[in-house]
Amino acid sequence: MGIFSKKDSTPAEPVFDTPTAAIEDISGDYTLDVAHTRLGFSARHAMVTTVRGSFKEFDGTATIDAAEPTKSKVSLTIKAASVDTGNADRDAHLLSGDFFENETHPDITFESTAVEFDGESWNITGDLTIKGNTKSITVPFEQTGSAKDPFGNTRVGFEGAVAINRTDWGLSFNAPLETGGVLVSEKIKLEFDISAIKTEA
Repeated sequence: MGIFSKKDSTPAEPVFDTPTAAIEDISGDYTLDVAHTRLGFSARHAMVTTVRGSFKEFDGTATIDAAEPTKSKVSLTIKAASVDTGNADRDAHLLSGDFFENETHPDITFESTAVEFDGESWNITGDLTIKGNTKSITVPFEQTGSAKDPFGNTRVGFEGAVAINRTDWGLSFNAPLETGGVLVSEKIKLEFDISAIKTEA
């Protein structure tokens, strides 16, 4: 057995401290805390490694109804030009007609159409619009905590992820590899690390 296939049966230690859940009823209107929220994505490059990126400019709101979750809703607008993968040339390519076509379609939007809560997970279904193309997706979210921060804000956190096929939104650029496969995976993972602040009446 090689060293890379050896399995350790010891349970992994938690990466983070235990989250707080200080707010019993999280119902209310919220705005995204951009400074503490990450809207990211990851894709396979050359079928051998994972490239990750995120968007730096966005705004969003949510209404949470814990008693009647179906009345909850989410709205999100992302500036495509704020994409950041850590490489300027790659970012410029993503903004071209091969991908986001930023000059014509500067915004990526998501509007919820249905919200479900099963007691543990929130499933948010909505219309995702990229490059002028709109498709429905469902993103499962786990609530990661709630708290009153030092500035008096009521804050809630959620984490979610979903895999989509980018070609469904017209992001179809690719190049074949000599050894088989393609340069960029069609499957993309969208990643949401959300911190939202309650809008006080």
